[in-house]
Amino acid sequence: MSILEYNGASVVAMKGKNCVAIAADKRLGIRFQTVSCDFQKIFPMGKKLFIGLPGLATDVQTFANEMKFHTKLYNLSENRELSPKVFLSMVSSFLYKKRFGPWFIEPVVAGLDPKTDEPFIASTDLIGCPMVTDDFVVSGTCTEQLYGMCETLFKPNMQPDELFECISQALLNAQDRDAYSGWGGVVYIVEPNKITKRDLKARMD
Repeated sequence: MSILEYNGASVVAMKGKNCVAIAADKRLGIRFQTVSCDFQKIFPMGKKLFIGLPGLATDVQTFANEMKFHTKLYNLSENRELSPKVFLSMVSSFLYKKRFGPWFIEPVVAGLDPKTDEPFIASTDLIGCPMVTDDFVVSGTCTEQLYGMCETLFKPNMQPDELFECISQALLNAQDRDAYSGWGGVVYIVEPNKITKRDLKARMD
């Protein structure tokens, strides 16, 4: 078994019309033993910028704190808000720097550009190789199931409500087929003028 699967996680991000959504499950486990069902995997990094971190739980928390620190440092020194593209480069650089003793995480970045409000989603592997797409990105222990659901349900240029329904159904139905993730979910819908957070009820078995 890969160390990336030790605690279990599923994270997915989708692009809509002038909006993005990022969703994750809430389970923290040690292989098949569930330890908690309210573990945070999505972290705000700016006003309209989020990172989802599936992987080893200790690395998730440490890396999230590291990124928060350097994001605030960037905002102070540059006197402007960090854009999702620049943030992806920062994440990629930090992961590659530790490639010989890597962080055991596979981040998902989602957000809107602070100036243009252009939607942006991307993911990287554990050594920082970025993948930017125009539809959706998935990461975690049930990527195969998430890919299947997202390819079936995704449509371009969805409105925020439709995007929420799409990403919620994809996450809930995918994690039902994965023993390592599940136990509820959380969805963030990022729009130019607001951010909506919604909790999802799921099977608790």
